[in-house]
Amino acid sequence: MKPDVVFALENAGWPALLIDGGGTICRANTMAMKLFGAALEGGSAKLSALWSPENSVGADQFLPQWERSPAPTVPLKFRGKSGNTFAYLASLCSTARDGQKYFVIQLLPEPAQATPKGEATGGDSGLAHKQKLDCALQLARTVALDFNNALTSILGHTSLVLSQMETNDAFRPSLLEVEKSAARAAEIANDLGTFSRQEKEARSQAAGNLNLLVERTVEYFQQHGGASPVDWKLLLERKLFAARFDEAKMQQALMKIVENAVESFAGFGRITLQTRNVELADRSQDLNVKLAPGAYVFAEISDNGCGIPPAVLPRIFEPFFTTKKGSHRGVGLAYVYGIVTNHGGGVAVSSQPGAGTSVRVYLPAEKRLVKDNGGVAGNLRGTQTILVVDDEELLLTMGQKILSTFGYKVLTANSGQKALEILSKKNAGVDLVITDLVMPTMGGRELVEHVQRLAPATRILCTSGYVRPAEQEEEEAYLQKPFTAQDLLLKVKQVLTAD
Repeated sequence: MKPDVVFALENAGWPALLIDGGGTICRANTMAMKLFGAALEGGSAKLSALWSPENSVGADQFLPQWERSPAPTVPLKFRGKSGNTFAYLASLCSTARDGQKYFVIQLLPEPAQATPKGEATGGDSGLAHKQKLDCALQLARTVALDFNNALTSILGHTSLVLSQMETNDAFRPSLLEVEKSAARAAEIANDLGTFSRQEKEARSQAAGNLNLLVERTVEYFQQHGGASPVDWKLLLERKLFAARFDEAKMQQALMKIVENAVESFAGFGRITLQTRNVELADRSQDLNVKLAPGAYVFAEISDNGCGIPPAVLPRIFEPFFTTKKGSHRGVGLAYVYGIVTNHGGGVAVSSQPGAGTSVRVYLPAEKRLVKDNGGVAGNLRGTQTILVVDDEELLLTMGQKILSTFGYKVLTANSGQKALEILSKKNAGVDLVITDLVMPTMGGRELVEHVQRLAPATRILCTSGYVRPAEQEEEEAYLQKPFTAQDLLLKVKQVLTAD
């Protein structure tokens, strides 16, 4: 078997094979090893070694024939390690990696095996349906992982170029559109990953820092400008409580609120954004928002724009209700309301015509502080030595480019074993290891355990597009893929300067 080929079906509950264009079996999962046994040993087994002569075509002709005429499932027979012949419904797909074509064959029990007459019972049919769904979930997970890796490279390089580009550069608007499109694709990849995740997480979201989202929102509108000049004022609580939220969705909610504020100006405008902690001993209420006793983080976006008429104010959260002209669909604040309330929070809006509007967002919080990056954003440079570990070469290239541009000395390794070889050298002097959690042969968690024994003083930052940290302590040293250059630099600075 080739150890450098990632196989997402490794732990599937049915036999699965990864085969190259020449018919050589590159990877077989645990169930396939149990079924075929010694036939898969030696590292160069051929599909023909498992192929039953009862099939209508030989193994050498099957893959090219299937590629020309694909089908969802194909009935096939294989010879197991006992010598017996087994009938399966084979689910097939083709994929490409590093310019080479591969075929994935997943073997689902054929219903005919369950009953002599070849008619599946309801239970057999349900089992086959579940196995097909599991196949789809596993394939969706594989696509999400690869998609996230590609998007991480796109977002990383794009945001790095934007950070070094003059604000009046003629190509800056085009790059901003690339970044925006990549961010949208990242949302799709995240949804696909969530769909494919077979175990529900013990908690719904990771704990995050609402200040960072507010700062990013302001930065976005400052870069893009608008029809009217805006005076921005930030009043951020520097010891903010930790709140659990979907970062992408909450960012969209803040963007929509600020967009409405910007559009409310006829000329010069002023927008104030503030955050603070709220602790309630008793049940409270802010207009329509009922707040149970407990801790909250609070964000308020206030403007001195045209305001909202009293007759309109009660309807602002209604889907498809709008007083704006043009292409507005009236779903903006309804979308904000849905996002915030789905996080267990609430949105309150107060306004006076001609005097402006205030939108207040409440999110349930934990009375522990998230790391404050307020002073870090302007000082992203460093001189420490960082080891980046990932099995994707394009991500190693991206990480090295971004970090070295900001002064860091960067080492790279495309496997956990190579990372340990670097760390074992006497003069390695590695201050931080950045490792992907999902890698072949040696996963990120196993590598972390080795690093902690080999170099206990070395800081560790884990990244992934699928695996999430299991404990609160791990969240501070975790970065979700895909991420921008600024996300990476901020997190690196945070981990290196942590107490």
